[in-house]
Amino acid sequence: MSSTAAVSPDRSFHPIKAAALAVVVLVALGFVIKYVLHYYFNYNAGAFADFWPQPRRSGILLHISAGTVALLLGPWQFSRRLRQRHLQWHRVIGRSYLIAVLLAATGAFLLAFTTRPWAWQFGLFGLALAWVSTSGMAYYAIKRRQIQLHREWMVRSYVVTFAFVTFRLFDDMGPTSHLMPEMDRALTFIWACWALPLLVTEVVLQLRRMRHTHAPLR
Repeated sequence: MSSTAAVSPDRSFHPIKAAALAVVVLVALGFVIKYVLHYYFNYNAGAFADFWPQPRRSGILLHISAGTVALLLGPWQFSRRLRQRHLQWHRVIGRSYLIAVLLAATGAFLLAFTTRPWAWQFGLFGLALAWVSTSGMAYYAIKRRQIQLHREWMVRSYVVTFAFVTFRLFDDMGPTSHLMPEMDRALTFIWACWALPLLVTEVVLQLRRMRHTHAPLR
């Protein structure tokens, strides 16, 4: 090995990307503390409200428990250092993430089929369907050893996973959050929380692909 190669810097560390992932993790933790732990510390009909009757109670517990696992595991899948230095851990975390998504989406489907009004039911069903679809595509891509496609679909999957956090950010801090009737706001945000971030993600992914694709010489 040449001396130049021996002292070459580790290019796997990207400060901006690391900082962005740290922010994502902190925001996710804040969401879990504020909105999820409430159900575990207050296991009673008053705290669960309309989620208390079965099967909705089982649905919400499955959804938030597995969803929290997916939310907190997801960012580690984007660590290049983890992939390069601990590939087996990367695979274990990836499998755990996909199983958590499947379980959490199952809970979401159960909630969708047992809720009203119909518009909210359809919105929640659409979110759960997007969650399963993007995660399933990520799994299919890696089974076919299409690494780049797998990474892109994992990004899309986590954008949908993060939609539950995005919903709360829109609802709590959105510029129109207090100007819209409660039901109108909920029905708007249940679509906007994943469709808009996924649109932005798709534009970024396609721009990156076009930037690295060279047009043939004429």
